[in-house]
Amino acid sequence: MQSNLEYDLQCSAVKKHFGSVRAVDDVSLDIPKGSFFSILGPSGCGKTTLMRMIAGFESPDSGDIRIKGKSVVATPPNRRNVKMVFQHLALFPMMNVYENIAYGLRCNGVSKSDIRLKVHDVLERISLPDVASREITQLSGGQKQRIAIARCMVLDPDVLLLDEPLGALDLKLREAMKIELKLLQHQFDTTFVYITHDQSEALVMSDNVAIMNEGKFVQTGTPQELYHNPAEAFVAGFVGDNNRWSGKVKTVTNGIITTETKAGLTIKGSARGDVKPDVGGVVSIFVRPEFIAAKVSAKKSGKSNANNNTIDGLVDSILFNGANSRVLVRDKVGELIEADVILTGGTDDLKPNDPVRLDWSPDQTMCFVG
Repeated sequence: MQSNLEYDLQCSAVKKHFGSVRAVDDVSLDIPKGSFFSILGPSGCGKTTLMRMIAGFESPDSGDIRIKGKSVVATPPNRRNVKMVFQHLALFPMMNVYENIAYGLRCNGVSKSDIRLKVHDVLERISLPDVASREITQLSGGQKQRIAIARCMVLDPDVLLLDEPLGALDLKLREAMKIELKLLQHQFDTTFVYITHDQSEALVMSDNVAIMNEGKFVQTGTPQELYHNPAEAFVAGFVGDNNRWSGKVKTVTNGIITTETKAGLTIKGSARGDVKPDVGGVVSIFVRPEFIAAKVSAKKSGKSNANNNTIDGLVDSILFNGANSRVLVRDKVGELIEADVILTGGTDDLKPNDPVRLDWSPDQTMCFVG
């Protein structure tokens, strides 16, 4: 068992109500030193309220919050060694880069010579050593992001809180900043707690992720665990792309569940979660597009595994995205099913209206009760 001193941040049974609304409902977490921890959930699930309580801007109705083993529930925000980066960064436009980063140090009474050393050191560490004299308006979006982080990190916080900091950036810059943030976290070796509703951000950057819904942590684990072994239907549907059906259990044999969807499709899968399905019960069925093979019917080579799921249909459309391309197939009952494909630009590529057979394993078909 780890001691409290091995954790930078701990929450124990934290609750927060706003009138009759349970914004945060009995949340507990333990974040080890120097890790990148994300809280992922839909808008309104309580993640920002939880972060505000960690920062000290809200007080929990009950429970405890500890930083480096010490309770901070009664500690005001300015006395907690926690810093926060917001979506809109809040850099001071009337100050240049050096002055922005030095501001907190000046407020703390640090000498001018020490400020100069600390500011130039942190600019080196964020790979922007030559921008000290620039105005904020002269920086790119990614540079502003790094300066906002540097302004916090120069104060040596125990925990850095980031509340959807990439939300205001364009798509290409967001993708680049995911890698930047992960590298920065390693550079400073400080615990980052990242709030987001974007699953890609959480999965790419985090050591561990907590999935939050309706004020509760539904599941906490590594990105790989959440993606491949979701504990319940909400996690399976929220993390990653899926084809989804609702079906009635017809048989359960050797761990394989045979279901019939409302539209009459027969789909075989494996039970997931703590509750096992019974014959006659209803299950939610999830299959990720990358696990479905799509082959032109006239060119199918070999025989499909007899235990696999197979569905015939016609290509409805192609979603080209380079190596991440996808095909939409309309099955015999008119539903669309997504499958990942490799498009080379050659004559063998799938095309709209091609007859195809979709084939995938029951082991890759996740079935949850309800």
